[in-house]
Amino acid sequence: MKERIYSKGIANAINTFLKEDDWYFSFDEQRGVFKFGLSLKSKLKKVNYLIHVKEDEYIVYAISPIGADEDDEKLMAAMAEFVCRANYGLKNGNFELDMRDGEIRFKCFVDCEDIMPSTEVIRNSIHCPAAMFKQYGDGIVDIIFGNASAKEAIAKCEKSPMEELRSILGDDLDESADMDTMLARLAERLGIDTSDIVTDEDQPSTTDSVTEVKTDLFGLKGGSN
Repeated sequence: MKERIYSKGIANAINTFLKEDDWYFSFDEQRGVFKFGLSLKSKLKKVNYLIHVKEDEYIVYAISPIGADEDDEKLMAAMAEFVCRANYGLKNGNFELDMRDGEIRFKCFVDCEDIMPSTEVIRNSIHCPAAMFKQYGDGIVDIIFGNASAKEAIAKCEKSPMEELRSILGDDLDESADMDTMLARLAERLGIDTSDIVTDEDQPSTTDSVTEVKTDLFGLKGGSN
């Protein structure tokens, strides 16, 4: 196998980040390619990562575990439209659809000419594709298995948090229902243990308590095989 020329400095920076952030990964030293997977809380469940390191740049690919059937012209057309709609307005990276075999992936390109990527740059380039699949992954599944149109799938993926909450609550927003009843119904739909729900009446009277806010973007730390 021919050895690929790539920047050892860039590779070491990425390797250091992945180790310190507790990712499980492999690295092909001949080709300069990192491989690992990441579990997602979506219909896709998991995406597979490839990071190609080159002389003065690196490219992060997150690849969907499912793709469109390249022999189904209607499906391929819907997926191509979905990818175009999803890409419009994106500031960083883009979705790609391989018209030869239906593979779907998200790409982030990082230019490292005359500069070494910082930890924050590396983190963002890896987190961005996962965040995009977390937002748009359900739409991909709906098109492939649910015969949804690209327009319908995008509308569902890009629904605002407030619209989503209203959709979930639906008929629960009536005057006769008290707050405890509404929370119980919402918890049942979301699969939340009702014992974890604390109402205003259950809150301690002290004003010194501090609420912990968890900000883990993916609900886990690091990747998984």
